[in-house]
Amino acid sequence: MDQYLQDAIRNALLNMGLNEDQIPEIVIETPRDPSHGDAATNVAMQLAKPLRNNPRKIAEQLVKEMETDPGKVSSTEIAGPGFINFRFATHYLYDELSEILKASENYGKSDQHSGKKILVEFVSANPTGPLTVGHGRNAVLGDTVARLFEWTGADVQREYYFNNAGRQMRVLGQSVQVRYLQILGKDAELPEGGYEGEYIKEIAQKLVDQHGDALLDQDDESKFKQEAESAIFDEIRKTLERMNIVMDSFFNENTLYEDGSIDETVQTFRKKNVAYDKDGAVWFKTTEFGKDKDTVLIKSTGEPTYRLPDIAYHANKLDRGFDLCIDVFGADHIDTYPDVMNGISVLGYDKSKVDVLVYQFVTLVKDGKPFKMSTRKANFVTLDELMDEVGEDVTRFFFLMRSPNTHLEFDVAQAKEAGEKNPVFYLQYAHARIQSILRKVNETTNLSDDVDLSLLKHEAEVALIKKMLGFPEAVELATKHREPHRVITYLNELASGFTTFYHDCRILGEDEDLMQARTELAKATAQVLANGLSILGITAPDRM
Repeated sequence: MDQYLQDAIRNALLNMGLNEDQIPEIVIETPRDPSHGDAATNVAMQLAKPLRNNPRKIAEQLVKEMETDPGKVSSTEIAGPGFINFRFATHYLYDELSEILKASENYGKSDQHSGKKILVEFVSANPTGPLTVGHGRNAVLGDTVARLFEWTGADVQREYYFNNAGRQMRVLGQSVQVRYLQILGKDAELPEGGYEGEYIKEIAQKLVDQHGDALLDQDDESKFKQEAESAIFDEIRKTLERMNIVMDSFFNENTLYEDGSIDETVQTFRKKNVAYDKDGAVWFKTTEFGKDKDTVLIKSTGEPTYRLPDIAYHANKLDRGFDLCIDVFGADHIDTYPDVMNGISVLGYDKSKVDVLVYQFVTLVKDGKPFKMSTRKANFVTLDELMDEVGEDVTRFFFLMRSPNTHLEFDVAQAKEAGEKNPVFYLQYAHARIQSILRKVNETTNLSDDVDLSLLKHEAEVALIKKMLGFPEAVELATKHREPHRVITYLNELASGFTTFYHDCRILGEDEDLMQARTELAKATAQVLANGLSILGITAPDRM
């Protein structure tokens, strides 16, 4: 219906003498107050300034020019300063309910981004330890944004970018080497800033089991670093798969050094006069892009800052033909990622093809108190430990239930709550409850293929159909704004609508024709709930 109304409005505006480029984005929304209608647009108010006219008068002219099918739209009204409200024809609702049932698991999918090749880069934690709660929001947010784009027709690739070089990795290798020596009874101490987690001892024990004391004469930490990286990545993959996340590719930063991309980036910057040498370091002229001071690209030690490989990496992404590259970053990147965007512009790329999704951090609350994490000191909580405690579905849901722009407090006690007080269980119970009703109907009735949906006239029935019609819009808006929590908000409203319907309208024990119509309504509701949970990467159980 959104597309139908947008087309009708666009044609009316063209008839009013507007050119295509004068027509703003036509947004169709569902009014919060059902008494205002089933759909609304503020396009007349958007046109008030360019047309230099009262928005209500624009709305009146627009409605006069607009042609709509009475079989779809029963009335068009002007409200307030210039809103245009639409009411759907009753039979249109029944036709759409029938279409929902036919579409089944595909209902809510669209071709909005069909033909688009999109890369979502997320998690991207260096392999120095297991994934912690601190990585969880990034992982679940990135995967769900990827799912949203897949639902809207895009070809999506999930990528994990990592660096297995540098000081962190050397310290990791040294930490494993020390634990290996200690297990074999040698006197050794962890390096400064060494990793103290139990997982380091486990990796060292595996090396003892596999090699005995054959590694005692190793001159450096390289063998231990290699073994640690392999073991940690195995665990990272398993953790992600447990969260219903499968990466399509892992990109090693070192590739950018090996293929010359880093050197080429610096050379191009120099040619374009945005890089210079000072105090033994290479600097990026970020003052040319509005910053207060220039930024170091390569330290005086010869070690690049992370910006340089990140710029080369984004160029690599765009060279691979992606129409859109989405980065999922924590709030600590807010001040630094613009340097990368400006860097790829200097290289000649369209930075509008890179979209950065910044999320606020997570506080894990345990026993009513914030629980702090540090990978090195090992007083962290791993994602696996969290999933052991509250379950995979709950873990995913809690990371998604707030806007990425807000700080997330992950309350373990609430997450462990059994029953409908737990927000994910509320939705899963709604699906399981409908499946239970459908099983009872099947046990007592021979259902016919010929169902008269026009019998669904009760206020709660009509409201439930209208709510289901809003699912494609919820998916579209969640995708557009990169905000998966919008799907959760929608599903909560749908589950609430079903509860109202079930309270007011019996299914079992009614006249057979009405019972069958209500059964179809329940089936459609269960399907939409399942589709929404699927986007969130969460199961829709038939029994609980």
